[in-house]
Amino acid sequence: MKTYKLIHQLINLVEQLEAESQAEELSIQDFAGFLLSKVGDSTGSFVNNEVRFGDNDTDALAIAYKLDNNIGRLFVFMSRYAKSYIKKALEGTPLQTGEDFTALAILLTHDNLSKSELISYNLQEKTSGTEVIRRLISAGLVKQWDDLKDKRSKHIAITTEGKELLYRVFVDMDNVGKMITGKLTIAEKFTLQYLLQKLENFHLEHYEKKTILTKADLKNFVNDSEALNEQVSV
Repeated sequence: MKTYKLIHQLINLVEQLEAESQAEELSIQDFAGFLLSKVGDSTGSFVNNEVRFGDNDTDALAIAYKLDNNIGRLFVFMSRYAKSYIKKALEGTPLQTGEDFTALAILLTHDNLSKSELISYNLQEKTSGTEVIRRLISAGLVKQWDDLKDKRSKHIAITTEGKELLYRVFVDMDNVGKMITGKLTIAEKFTLQYLLQKLENFHLEHYEKKTILTKADLKNFVNDSEALNEQVSV
């Protein structure tokens, strides 16, 4: 029975809580708080339930299963699943990548943008963003013209053909969204949306302010954040 090991762990945790507690009766709320304290203990043991991992290097597994590392790894997996679904949804259209789709969708909501604005809004590097714009123009989905004030700059806007294509693609992209959220309940979807939006706000601020440009920047920010958290918890 696959769940036996988990049930055994839960029983052991209930016994630990009873041994530590002076209360006559324990509630599910008591156990939930106790369980979270155990899960949040970074020094505790971990269970390798990742189908991709073997058991050869327990030190490496312990690092992989640190809470932040595990969340980051799952984000990577989710992005790859999403990318594969999006690729299927775009089959038979001039759009080759998810970035093509999001760039066109952003342009749909603006009268026009400069190329640099679109690349920034689409969270891309200049080289890859420029290639996306080139493909969209070549396919007749986007038009461009010179900026009257700055000849070095060009403005771009979605064409009628681009709008018509985008609204056809929206139907298939709705299916992508439903596939990505899997079997989550409505309540779980709202919770996930809230947490992801909170992360988006955090990362977008760093992206726009260009605060993380090097490995040293990354290390310094994390160290400063951890130091601040320790001060708050004292």
